[in-house]
Amino acid sequence: MLTAGTVALTLFLLGGFLLLQENLHGLVQGWGSAIQIFAYVDGGLSAADVSSLSTRIGAYPEVESARFVSQTEALASFKKSVGAQSGILEGVPAEALPASFDIALKPPSRDPASIAAVAQRLRAEKGVTQVDYAAEWAEKLDLLALSLAAAKWILGGFIAVAALFIVSNSVKLAIIARRDEIEVMELAGAPPALIRVPFLIEGMSQGLAGAALSLALLAAVFSLAVSALPRATGIAYAQPPHFLTIESCAVLLIVGTAIGAAASLFALGRQLGR
Repeated sequence: MLTAGTVALTLFLLGGFLLLQENLHGLVQGWGSAIQIFAYVDGGLSAADVSSLSTRIGAYPEVESARFVSQTEALASFKKSVGAQSGILEGVPAEALPASFDIALKPPSRDPASIAAVAQRLRAEKGVTQVDYAAEWAEKLDLLALSLAAAKWILGGFIAVAALFIVSNSVKLAIIARRDEIEVMELAGAPPALIRVPFLIEGMSQGLAGAALSLALLAAVFSLAVSALPRATGIAYAQPPHFLTIESCAVLLIVGTAIGAAASLFALGRQLGR
């Protein structure tokens, strides 16, 4: 039970990275949907010029939506964001704030390179005076995805080695504890397989039990985190977070069983190698 519990903790970390990776796409899309490009326009543009500019921006293949925000709407939104302190803005004319286009990009075009390319095209548009967007935030999203993918394999390797040693030592102790019985069986002419297979099954069972327990722990943690994370971050998911797929659960169980089998074979080779 102690060995299975230790294996469960090690596989829990690996399963956590698998779970995070499966939900990473939806999470990054949710963050990416919050990244907008703000194109500020000349206040002297006529309604026809604004309509023509809106049509041109909306025709960009990367653009999902382009909403025009007039100077009056910009001031009202600013007052709303200030909240209880909005009284200090009394008497401020709407002309004090520039009109703009709030531009949202399609999901495939929310990477830093695409955002920068769209911003560059917007700066060349007639009537656009300034273009702002969260360039650093967009780059961090890509960096996060790459870091988690690399960490999964690096940590997974360390976890697999640790689990191998844990199960191997457990099987080794079992062999030592049954040394007298093993010697009697060898003197009685028992075939090697009859001696080795029970220890192999023991190691595989410990690995399988640890993997199953890690899935149970992951399910418990996931159920607690899935509702708390959106409230804590204020970020909506592009798609609802989900637990590991059936295939991923099967992979985790197979990995646990394989680690147990490999560790048992290693211990058997060292203790019963003769």
